[in-house]
Amino acid sequence: MSILLQINNLYKAYGHQVIFKDANLTISTKQKIGVIGRNGAGKSTLFKLIVGQESIDSGILQIHSIARLGYLEQQSPFKPDDTVIGFLTRYTGKQEWQCGKIAAMFQLKNDLLYAQISSLAGGFQMRVKLTAMLLKEPNFLLLDEPTNYLDLSTLVLLERFLKTYRGGYMVISHDREFLKNICEYTMEIEHGAIFLYPRPIEEYLVYKEEQLELKQKYNIRVEQKQKQLQNFVDRFRSKSSKARQAQSKIKVINALKKIDIIQPINTVRIKIPQTDTKKGLAFRCENMSIGYEDKIVADNISFTIERGEHIAILGDNGQGKTTFLKTIAGELAHITGQLRWMPNIKIAYYAQHVPSMLNPTQEVGVYLQSIAAKDVSLQDIYQMAGNFLFKNTDLKKKISVLSGGERARLSLAGLLLKKAQVLLLDEPNNHLDFETVEALCSALKACKSTILFVSHNRTFVNLLATGIIEIKDGNVLRYPHNYEEYVYHLQKTMLSDICNNETTKTAVNNKVKLNDYQKRKLINSKRRKLKSKIKSIENLIAKNEAEKQEIITSYATNPAYCPKRDKRFKQINSLLESQEKDWLAIHEELEGLDT
Repeated sequence: MSILLQINNLYKAYGHQVIFKDANLTISTKQKIGVIGRNGAGKSTLFKLIVGQESIDSGILQIHSIARLGYLEQQSPFKPDDTVIGFLTRYTGKQEWQCGKIAAMFQLKNDLLYAQISSLAGGFQMRVKLTAMLLKEPNFLLLDEPTNYLDLSTLVLLERFLKTYRGGYMVISHDREFLKNICEYTMEIEHGAIFLYPRPIEEYLVYKEEQLELKQKYNIRVEQKQKQLQNFVDRFRSKSSKARQAQSKIKVINALKKIDIIQPINTVRIKIPQTDTKKGLAFRCENMSIGYEDKIVADNISFTIERGEHIAILGDNGQGKTTFLKTIAGELAHITGQLRWMPNIKIAYYAQHVPSMLNPTQEVGVYLQSIAAKDVSLQDIYQMAGNFLFKNTDLKKKISVLSGGERARLSLAGLLLKKAQVLLLDEPNNHLDFETVEALCSALKACKSTILFVSHNRTFVNLLATGIIEIKDGNVLRYPHNYEEYVYHLQKTMLSDICNNETTKTAVNNKVKLNDYQKRKLINSKRRKLKSKIKSIENLIAKNEAEKQEIITSYATNPAYCPKRDKRFKQINSLLESQEKDWLAIHEELEGLDT
């Protein structure tokens, strides 16, 4: 691999805040790197330095001539009246047919090409930005939090594209599952330094923990040896016969050096004050319709939610997830039907606009005290502030000086101090670093409150959700299976549509008969894809078989009638039947390739 970029002894500071100090980095072609680090560590700053939007204070940043960088930034490059095709031709200088060809990779075609970008949901706007970046034909991509606000369908498309992309990239993301799926290297920015590890994120985190443990054990051994030698010195230094030996031991003590361990950045450990844990029904709606005066978003909505359930609200952007959450939160009136929370239930609601509505003149500590439940002690308030990385000195800060990420953390801290029986969360993890996201997820998982949440972070949803509500094409329905099965069926449907489109396109355009080499290449590619699908299905089958066996065992030990258990047993049998059919069909297709 050829070197694209080199950084040596980089120093960058904003006032008294040092971002990089003696940082070094070498990037080569085709490296696929996940970039991690706390908010404010310098991830986005590094990207801006590389593309020239920021200047270095000292050091060397060299971009080699073979590098063609593509930068996907968080800010929007669109004009208010831009259409998709109009923006792409203006921004890239390419012909319409060239723009349409790349846009089709992200399912931007037909009427969508002529739609105003401002009318599109966030996921589709991100697809437009990706298309514009690729039209400039880069060989190395810089993607700054591309997963923020992405619906799962767009995330699947992005993952598929990055897995097959022939160039290299660096991706900033707080979704561990996403980085695990697409990155072969891990880069961490911490304490002003850049460390590039040549393995995926899971292996890097294990390595990092092992290195810290080794350093700590080494230092313990050094301390023990120093203590042992010091005991000898203290005992014999005054005796003339042992004085020389004592002096020798002193030299050994001075030569023994402990490894400097940089104090790790505060680890987020969030503990949510527990509420009462009543059982029974929390929420019911019947024949409800939601939307606005001029538009019904979804209708005929009927389902119930039990106390203590953790429900993920899923669906593509623009389908009505936020509208649904605002409606059940009471911020938006439902149009028809019935909506009812059970009596004496306290509801807390977090949405993307909440952090921006905080009183800028109020102090952090005062805000948390004002919003906390009456029986929450001052100590608990300070502990919650610490959980979200607000030190004692930060409590006196005005909200006006906080960054967007800090305001989001403050809003979440205040929400959790309310001790509400119901938490309604609309994208609570956007702009939080992945350690804070996973700490929040762990705390919510242990929380007894009823939780309904919107999130496109696959790690967050997979760990937290005990149930799913899907909003699609004007319908709001309880999804009968778990999140892994939901993702599997979505990927299966999307990839099937893409394959069908590609097959049709090939049949129309390919008038030249393929030679033997091309045929073998296509067959081998299809064989690899089929084998990958088989492995994925086999993993799901094994997981469902294990759960089925657990239920069978529970029937033997506890034969009493249990509706939930019976329902789940039927669901698993149905899933296994469907998955086994898929497995057989793919095997038959694979065997057909070999004949």
